[in-house]
Amino acid sequence: MCGLTGFVSASSMSEEQLVSQVRGMTATLAHRGPDDGGTWTDQDSGLAMGHRRLSIIDLSECGHQPMLSADGRYVIAYNGELYNFPALRRELERLGEAFRGHSDTEVLLASICRWGLHSALERFNGMFAFALWDRAERVLHLARDRLGEKPLYYGWVGGDFVFASEIKALRAHPRWRGEVD
Repeated sequence: MCGLTGFVSASSMSEEQLVSQVRGMTATLAHRGPDDGGTWTDQDSGLAMGHRRLSIIDLSECGHQPMLSADGRYVIAYNGELYNFPALRRELERLGEAFRGHSDTEVLLASICRWGLHSALERFNGMFAFALWDRAERVLHLARDRLGEKPLYYGWVGGDFVFASEIKALRAHPRWRGEVD
């Protein structure tokens, strides 16, 4: 099943504060991914991402998330399955791409690196939701499959932009007030 969460903070936070806050949010998603969990932060941008993993396709450490692209440009927290990832992987290998593991997450990242986000999304056949941080452009992208099968909630909590696979992860953000707007 997997689960992802994170935020971009308008406040200046230390690395420890970012990690602590996103770990608290990620802990609420432990039931979605009992096999592994991870965090990734960019202190200069106030960005923190968390992931809980249910290992299905690649059971090795090579499937750990959040995952950094081979070129180091992108970081992703991903929930879902690309049904056509074997075909995409073969095409990418013919184009010279090398892979460390066997996860569809790595194929998804390589596709984005090769063809760009929008063109890669057009090629994906599956059910997914992901948060993708572009380290070069300093832009956060959130994406879901065409039918919205995988959940992805997002919004503003105070001055922070938050996102998650479940609302309870958003509630774990320290500035959450839960007031009706």
